[in-house]
Parts: sequence; C-alpha cells; structure tokens
Amino acid sequence: MTLKKKILIGVLAIIAIGFLIPQNLKMPVVEANENSYNHNTFWYEGWGSSVVHKGVDVFARKGTSLHSSTWGLVLFTADYGKGGKFVIILGPKWRLHYYAHLDEIKTRPLAFVTQSTEIGTVGNSGNAASTPAHLHYGIATMIPYPWRIDSAPLGWQKMFYLNPIDYLED
Repeated sequence: MTLKKKILIGVLAIIAIGFLIPQNLKMPVVEANENSYNHNTFWYEGWGSSVVHKGVDVFARKGTSLHSSTWGLVLFTADYGKGGKFVIILGPKWRLHYYAHLDEIKTRPLAFVTQSTEIGTVGNSGNAASTPAHLHYGIATMIPYPWRIDSAPLGWQKMFYLNPIDYLED
C-alpha cells in the first residue's frame, strides 16, 4: 500500500470516528433552562447586518458561569467584531460550537474541555453592548447538510447551521 493511500485511509478513519462520537449537549449557561431563551429566534429574519439569527440567545445575569455544552477542543478565542468576546470549540460530529458576547473568557486555544469546564461568563460584548446580558450560542457543521437548504433569507446557509434548541431539549 502506498503512503498516499495510507494517509487517505487515516484521514477518512478520523472523519468517520468524529461522526460516531455521541455529542449529548448540555445547556451551557449555569442554571438556565428552556425559559431562559426564545424558542423562535433561530433563523429569525431582520437581524440587522447579519440578516438572520444563526443561533439562540440564552439570557442570564452578567457574570453567570458558562460551561462548554460538549467536550471538545478550543480552536479559537477572541475579542473581535459582532461577537465581542467569543470562544469556538470543535466538538463531536465535526461541529463548531460558538459562544459569543461573553463578559470574560476563561479558556485558551488548544485547551481540551468537557461539559464541566468553565469557558467564560455571560455578558453583552460586541454588538450586544446595548442589550441585556446573554450568551449567543450557535452550532455550525463543517460537513454541509444540503437537504436543509430552503427558500428563507440566506436559506442556502442553513446547510451549515444547526438550531441549538433541537439538541439542548433532548
């Protein structure tokens, strides 16, 4: 077997393993429940320059502890743009978990996190400065789901975004 074939088989095995690992998401905001967010805000239209809302906002007191919703690898942390202070975690099924508008970031890139790891605190940084404190939580998939495309504004992008509520209420 050639080196190229071995590498290809290795990459395909890693991708397959990523899909087989269960995700079992947990509410990331400590003490929040299904009454802490509006169930109809995912892909809500008229969301300013973003056009649609590609996540869910979980409201809580500023400074409330925020844990990772799943285990994974912290890919990125920053204080930048619309998201303000944010964390991106790569979790099972090759999904990116985006936690934005934090008051404080309490993790670092390349850190391995679990559902008990505090990654930050709820805030209103970025373009949420004039809103009550909340976590914007979004889930994006690196593997597109083309069957999710529809005629909604930016509906073609739905193949890359999942509604966190569908996973948090399980």
